[in-house]
Amino acid sequence: MPATSSSPAYTLAHSKDAPLDPPPLHTRLREEQPITRVSLHDGRRHPWLVTRWEDARTVLGSPAFSTDITLPNAPIVREGQPRGPLGFFQGYDDPIHATMRRTLTREFMVKRVNALRPGIARLTEELLTDMTKHNGPVDFVEHFSLPLPSLVICELLGVPYEDHGFFQEQSGIIVNVKATGEEAARAITTLGEYLVELVRAKRATPGDDVLTRLAAQADEGIISDQDAADLGSFLLFAGHETTANMIALSTITLLQNPDQIPYLLGGPEQATASVEELLRYLSVVHFGLRRTALEDVTVGDVTIPKGDGVIISLSVANRDPEFYTAADDLDLARANARQHLAFGYGIHQCLGQPLARAELQIVMPELFRRLPDLKIAVPPEEIAFKQNTSVYGVLELPVTW
Repeated sequence: MPATSSSPAYTLAHSKDAPLDPPPLHTRLREEQPITRVSLHDGRRHPWLVTRWEDARTVLGSPAFSTDITLPNAPIVREGQPRGPLGFFQGYDDPIHATMRRTLTREFMVKRVNALRPGIARLTEELLTDMTKHNGPVDFVEHFSLPLPSLVICELLGVPYEDHGFFQEQSGIIVNVKATGEEAARAITTLGEYLVELVRAKRATPGDDVLTRLAAQADEGIISDQDAADLGSFLLFAGHETTANMIALSTITLLQNPDQIPYLLGGPEQATASVEELLRYLSVVHFGLRRTALEDVTVGDVTIPKGDGVIISLSVANRDPEFYTAADDLDLARANARQHLAFGYGIHQCLGQPLARAELQIVMPELFRRLPDLKIAVPPEEIAFKQNTSVYGVLELPVTW
């Protein structure tokens, strides 16, 4: 199918009546044209939108597709967007991707993440205790869902939490698809400069943290100080932004499906299964994953020509009725939920997924154990969802209990 001006405009807009469901356009296209061209904001780029689970896995698992956004027809979030530094390795192909990823692999091994669980449980308890000291409605985002993952990633990296306002501001610019390419690049640079100073400080005062170990790798010549800082800034940004939004959206989802909460509270195995279903159901990567074909590739019954861009809609693929029974229903006991694509698939899948899973497995049951009468303090239509960010979530969430 050639690119035409009649290609539907790619939009992130969710229905006001069903803000937790994927954008209606994407769902409609999955049923009518599961691999079809769409038109991006500039009117010049017409990438293919992939919306079925099986096709999404095919694209994400194939070395015939590149993550390099500097390729001529790569689907970009904003005009003038440069590729991030090496530390933002998700935008690079192998061998650079593999080299940078190896510097962090040990930090997110299951054994190491499990050692963090008592600390995550302690922070959860402390934040809930502090939140419940307030009278009247409080903002769940401000008091719980944002500080929890921010505190965890700061502790893991060795970043002072008192600087959280600064790095959250920079992260907000990076994920805002309405920000210009220059603004996003400046935020990435600013965050990187901040981390460079921290990496160098770790040489004088080492700790048991990721930045100290990255500084040691820089001393050995494996990476540069700048690489270490960029890896740290990427983790700082990614490590709190996605999980914070998942906690808030999961809370809304469970309050809208209260019959599911007893299953969540049924023990560790059921909490683990519940988290996988929440990840499938919500899929907070909003813009979708982006690739460019390095050769002609046939996916399903469509041949994507060399050089064409592709957007994989994770949220719609994770609601594919051909793969999931009653795909639009939340079912915490769903047997195949873990086969979701919320963390991507293939060599570029999310490195930090063991940490994200651990946080959600601890936080969500404890939240509803501690606050069985938790409720949202505003009508559903007044909840402010993030429509213009690459990570979906809410700006604030007033709650009572």
